[in-house]
Amino acid sequence: MKFEDMDVWKKSSRLSANIYKTFAQCRDYGFKDQITRSGLSIPSNIAEGYERSGNKEMINFMNYAKGSAGELRTQIYIGMEIGYIDKETGKTWIKEATEISRMLTGFMKHLQTRKER
Repeated sequence: MKFEDMDVWKKSSRLSANIYKTFAQCRDYGFKDQITRSGLSIPSNIAEGYERSGNKEMINFMNYAKGSAGELRTQIYIGMEIGYIDKETGKTWIKEATEISRMLTGFMKHLQTRKER
């Protein structure tokens, strides 16, 4: 299997692309940079971790991805509060980011119980 086959990578990549599209015309470059970077960090860390050797390294990168998902949720909440993200889009993104976190947690538990590859 490749990281491109992982549902969590696919889901996080789509979310990142949606965030980029939504903020393409945003002139608040500080906020735009932060939210697009945290969104991009999730699938990037999943891919990097998957390409590393050994479960321990992979778990570390899945943890980084999970941390980025929490960072992204925070930025979505703030974006909704300040009017940059409409409530329905924000709720959808929060739900997706939360599901990605759950998927990463499950994957890390799986890695902890299997033998080194």
